[in-house]
Amino acid sequence: MPVRIYYEDTDFSGIVYHANYLRYFERGRSDFFRMIGVSHTELAAIDTAFAITRMEIDFKRAARVDDALVVHTVWNRIKGVRLLAKQWITRGEELVCAANVEAVCISLDGRPRKPSAEMTAKVTPWLAPEES
Repeated sequence: MPVRIYYEDTDFSGIVYHANYLRYFERGRSDFFRMIGVSHTELAAIDTAFAITRMEIDFKRAARVDDALVVHTVWNRIKGVRLLAKQWITRGEELVCAANVEAVCISLDGRPRKPSAEMTAKVTPWLAPEES
């Protein structure tokens, strides 16, 4: 998913403010689900949402105003209520940052629940094996 860096994304030094990477990763996860036919509207209609329970980010290089970045999202595993993903952001061939993400499927009142069989069927073909 492409992301263009604007002045509003940066701190006073012109470098992307670190917390903004969370927004870019969120967009990548949302666009992944949209790409496979699972929209937020559909999830809400079946009393389903996701909560991020863990995220580990490694920052490798600074991104700056006008940079054209790409957010990559790969889901590795669905286990019970948990979904595990790897995400990374690149600028051309350069790795800007990478994240390991753990999400939990929840009902709209915040209780853990397994993803629906339909959603699991849509995600499963896109699962990539975890690297050791």
